[in-house]
Amino acid sequence: METHDNLQNAELWTSADQLPIDTAIAETASKYGEHNFERKHAVTCRREFLSFSFGGMGIRFFSHLQIASRPTRDLIRRVLIGLLIATIFLAGIQLRRWIGENTRHVRYQHDTVNGFYWGSEVLKEARRLSPDERSANSWTGFCRGYLALYDRVKHKAYENEYGLDYPPLRLLVMAIWAKQVRDGFPWVDNEHPKLVNPLLKINFICELVSALAIFLLVRECLRRSQPTQSSLMNRLPQQHRGWICGLAAASAAWLEPSMILDAHGWPQWDAWILPFYLFAALAALKNRWFWCGCLLAVGAMFKGQLLFVTPFFVFWPLWQKRWPGVLRVLAGFTATAALIVSLWLLRTPAAWVALASVAGIGLLFVARFKFANEGAGVTGAVGCAAFVIGAFTGGSFAWLQLGFIYGSEHYPYLFISSCYNFASLLAGAGWSLKDSLFSAHVGSLHFDFTLQWALRLLYLVALALCARGAAGHWQNRDPRVLIAIAAPWLLMFALLGQMHERYLVWGAVVSAVALGVSIRLSIAHFIISVASTAMIVQVMLTDKKLEATLPTIDVLKHIRLYGSIVVLTCVAVCLWETISTRIPALRHGEVRSGATPSLSLAPELEEA
Repeated sequence: METHDNLQNAELWTSADQLPIDTAIAETASKYGEHNFERKHAVTCRREFLSFSFGGMGIRFFSHLQIASRPTRDLIRRVLIGLLIATIFLAGIQLRRWIGENTRHVRYQHDTVNGFYWGSEVLKEARRLSPDERSANSWTGFCRGYLALYDRVKHKAYENEYGLDYPPLRLLVMAIWAKQVRDGFPWVDNEHPKLVNPLLKINFICELVSALAIFLLVRECLRRSQPTQSSLMNRLPQQHRGWICGLAAASAAWLEPSMILDAHGWPQWDAWILPFYLFAALAALKNRWFWCGCLLAVGAMFKGQLLFVTPFFVFWPLWQKRWPGVLRVLAGFTATAALIVSLWLLRTPAAWVALASVAGIGLLFVARFKFANEGAGVTGAVGCAAFVIGAFTGGSFAWLQLGFIYGSEHYPYLFISSCYNFASLLAGAGWSLKDSLFSAHVGSLHFDFTLQWALRLLYLVALALCARGAAGHWQNRDPRVLIAIAAPWLLMFALLGQMHERYLVWGAVVSAVALGVSIRLSIAHFIISVASTAMIVQVMLTDKKLEATLPTIDVLKHIRLYGSIVVLTCVAVCLWETISTRIPALRHGEVRSGATPSLSLAPELEEA
C-alpha cells in the first residue's frame, strides 16, 4: 500500500515538474513561429523586389526562399509595379516642365507663329464671308471661313507659292486655337501668340498615348513569340517577358529626349501622328486591316509625312497573299479620307444625291449576293465614289494641292538644316536634289530620272522589304516584327531627300520597341535617340546664335559627317534584323514533333 502511494506521488511529482518544461517549449515554439512569420514576409519582400528588378534571375536565385502565399506575392508585385510606373510618369512630367522652362531663350518660334497666323487667317476669312460681326464670331461663320481658306489662298498665290502647307485637320486645330486666343486676347498680334499651352497639352496627350501604344505593341508581340537569341531576354520568364519589356520600351518612349525637346522645347507638332501609326500597327497585328487604314488616313490629315510610311501596311498583307487584307486597308484609308474632305468635294446637293445613290446601290448589291465582309467593301466603294463625284461636279481639291503636294515640293533641297542621313552625304559630295541621272525621249515627251526619284524608288524597295520581314517574323512568332514596324520611319529619314532634322524623332520614338527584341538593337535605339536630339539642339541654338552657345554650334556642325555615318550604320543594323531569317531558338529541353523545319540540316522523315 505504501509502495503504491509512493509510486503515485512520484508520478504526480514528475507531471508537476514536467508542466513548466512543456510551457517553456510552447512559449519557445510560439516565439519561433512569430519570428518565422516575420522572416517569411521579409524574405518575400526581398525576393519580390529582386524579382521585379532583375526579372527571372531574381526569381530563380531566390526560389528556395519562396515561403509566402501566392496572393501576397502578387500584391507586393503589383504595388512595386505601380510605384515604378508612377515614378516614371511623374519623372516624364517634370522633365517636360524643365525643358519648357529652360529653353525659352532658344525656343524656335517660327512654327508657333506660322500656326497662329494661318489659324487667324481662317477667322479673317470668316469675317469676310459673314454679314455681321456676330455671325463671324459664331461657329457657323468659323466653319465657313475654314472651308473657304484653301481656295482663297490658292487663287491669291503668286507663282504657286502658297505658304500654307497644313493638311485639313492640322489647319482645323490651329484655327480653333487661334479663335480661343482671339476671344481672350483680341489685341494680340500674329507675331506674338498667347496661350500656347493648349497645343502643348495636345503634344503631351499624344506622347502619353504613344507610350501606351508601344507597351501594348511589345506585349502583344512577346506574348506569342518564340525564345529569342538574346540571352538576357531569355532569362526573363515567358509569362512576364511581355509586360516587362513592354514597360521598358514604353518608359524609353515616354522619356525620349528628342521627342520632349521637339514637343516642349521647340515646340512642334510632330508627336500628333505617332499614336495613329502605332495603333495602326497594332490593328495590323490583329488582322484589323480596315481600321488600320482608317487610322492612317486620320493621322495623315494631321501631318502628311505619315503618307511616306503608309505603303508599308499595303505591302504587309500583300506579302502574306491576303488580298482581302490589302483591299481593306485601301478601303479604310479611302473612306476615312473621303469623309474628312467631303465638305470640299461635295459642294452641291446633286453631288450628295449621287453619293447617296451609289451607297444605296452598293448596299442592295451586297444584300443580293451576300458577300463576306461587305461593310469594308461598300465603305471603300462609297469613298472612291466621293472623289470621282467631286471631280465631275466641281468639287474643290485645293486641300490636296496645298496640304500635301505643295509641301512635298516646297523645299527642293537634299536636306534641310542639319541632317545625319544619306542625302547629307550626297550633298557633301556635290549632288543636288534635281540632278538628272538619265533622261529619255518618247515622241514629244521628255523624261528626266532625277536623284530625287532615285532616292524615292530606293526607299520604296526598302519599304517593301520591311513589309516582307514583318509578315515573315509575325508568322514565325519572331519578336523582330517589332523592329520591322519601326524600320519604315528610320528608312524614311535615312534615304529620302528633303528631310528636316526633326523627322528622325518618329524613328527615335518607335524604335524604342527594340528593347523587346535584343540588346544590340536597344543600343542602336539609344544611339538614334542621341543623334535626333543633337540635330534638334543644333537648329535651336543656330536660330538664336547666343554667344555662349557658339562653341556648341561649332562642334555640332563639324560632327555632321560622323553623325551621318553612325545613323546610317544603326539603320542598316535595323534593316538587316528586319529582312534576315534564322531558325527560331528552342527552349531548353524542348523537343519538336512533326515536320522538319525547311532550314533544318537534319534529313526529313520518309513517308511510310
